[in-house]
Amino acid sequence: MKRQKKVRAHLFATGVVLLLLLTATILGATQIRIVRELFTFANNPQPADIVIDTEGILGPLPRPWRNLAQGGEEASWQLEPVAVQVKQLHPDYIRIDHIFDFYEIVQGSPGNLTFDFSQFDKILDGIATTGAKPYIALSYLPPALGGSDIVSSPERYEDWQLVVQKTIEHVSGTRGLRDVYYEVWNEPDLFGDWKYYGDKNYLNLYGAAARGAQQARGVQPFKIGGPATTGFYKSWFDALAKYTSENNLRLDFISWHRYDSDVEQFREDIIDIRTWAEKYPQLAPTLEFHITEWGHDSENNPGYDNNYGAAHTVAAAIEMVGVVERAFVFEIQDGKDPEGKEHWGRWGLLTHKDFGSKPKPRYHALKMLDSLGEQRVQLLGKGTYVKALASKSIEGVYGVVIANFDETGKNAESVPVAFQNLTPGNYTLKKEYLSKSGTTETVAVGIEPLQIIVPLGPYDVAKITLTQVN
Repeated sequence: MKRQKKVRAHLFATGVVLLLLLTATILGATQIRIVRELFTFANNPQPADIVIDTEGILGPLPRPWRNLAQGGEEASWQLEPVAVQVKQLHPDYIRIDHIFDFYEIVQGSPGNLTFDFSQFDKILDGIATTGAKPYIALSYLPPALGGSDIVSSPERYEDWQLVVQKTIEHVSGTRGLRDVYYEVWNEPDLFGDWKYYGDKNYLNLYGAAARGAQQARGVQPFKIGGPATTGFYKSWFDALAKYTSENNLRLDFISWHRYDSDVEQFREDIIDIRTWAEKYPQLAPTLEFHITEWGHDSENNPGYDNNYGAAHTVAAAIEMVGVVERAFVFEIQDGKDPEGKEHWGRWGLLTHKDFGSKPKPRYHALKMLDSLGEQRVQLLGKGTYVKALASKSIEGVYGVVIANFDETGKNAESVPVAFQNLTPGNYTLKKEYLSKSGTTETVAVGIEPLQIIVPLGPYDVAKITLTQVN
C-alpha cells in the first residue's frame, strides 16, 4: 500500500513538473521579460551612483536620436510648416512612407507607366529645409500597378522594379541628393500580410526593388535595404540575408521597428543581430542596422503626451549611444483625433496643426538631450532606472543629462554625481529640469572630486551644466 502511494505520489509530482514544463514551452519568449522582472525585484533595483571622469574623453558623442520619422497620418501633411521646430532637433535623416499612395508619383496602367514627382518634391523640399536628408520607405503599391489595394502584390513585378528605379533616379539623380536611404516597404508583416515564403513573398518584392536600384543611372551614392518589420524577427533577417547573398543583390542595411517600455531592449536587439550577421560574411563588414520607428508603445498611449514618454525617450536614447547606428523617433507630428481632442495619446512630438503644432514633452526632452556637447565623456554608475550621458563642449563646458524612467512611476532617487579630475577653480553649476524649476550656483573646486546630489522624481529628466568661471 505504501509503495502504491509512493508510486502515485511520484507520478503526480512528475505530472506536475511536465505540466509546468509544457506551460513554460507554450508561453515561451513572451514570459522571459516577466521572469526577468521577478528576478529584478527579488534582487532589488540598483540605484545610480554616477562618476564622471572629466579627462576621460571617448571621442565624438554619437547621437542616434537625430533621426525622425513621420507616419501616414494625412496625405496633405507637409513638413515645411513645422520645419523651424524640427530643425532645432538637428535631424540627420527624416523618414517618410506612403510616398506612392499619397503623392501620385505613378500614373498609367500595368506595362504602361508614367511618372510625376512634383507633389513628392514638396516633401523633399521640406526635409531639406530642416537640414536633414531623406530616408524613403518605398511604400505602398501605386494603384497604377494593378493591385487590388495599396498593400497587395503588383500585377507585374517588372513594373515595381521600374518604379523603384525611377524614384531613385529622381531623388538621387535629378535632385542630386547624396547618401539617401531607400527602405523596401513599411511593416510588410502587417501592411499586406507579406511572408518571406509562399505566394505573397516579400523576397520577391525586395528582389525586384534591388534590381531596380541596380538599374538606376546617373545617381549619387545611395543605400537600399529593409525589411522594416513591426518587430525584431530573426526569421525575417535570415530569410532576407540568405536571399540577397544567394542572388547577389544589394542589402546595405537591415531595419525593423521596436516599441518597448524596456529601455535596454533597443541595445540588446543590436547585440543580437550583430551575432546573427556573422553567418553572412559577405554582408557583415558593411551591413548597417537601423531601428526605423521606435517608442514605448505601438498603439496610442497617454505617455506620448506627458513626462512618461519624455523620460522613456531620453533613457532609451542614452542606452543606444555607441551601439545603435540610426534610430528614428516616431513620429514628428500628431494626426487628427476623430473626436477633436488635442491630446489623444498619439505618437507625435508636436500636436496636430489644428492645435498650433505645439511641442510636447518628448520634443523638449530630445532638445535637452541634443544640447550636450560635442565630445563624449566617460560616465560610470548608471542604475536600474536612472540613465545618464556626459559630454564636454568645444568651449570646455561639461554637460550631463539624466533620466529617471521606471515604468511604474514609483522610483525616486537622490542621485550622487561626482566630477573627477576637474581643474581647480570656481565653476557655475546649473541644474535644469524638464518640467520644474532648477537652480544655479557657484562652486569652488579643489583637488578633490566635486560631489553633488541631483534629486529625481518619477519620470524626471534633468541636465547638469558645469562651466569654469574665468
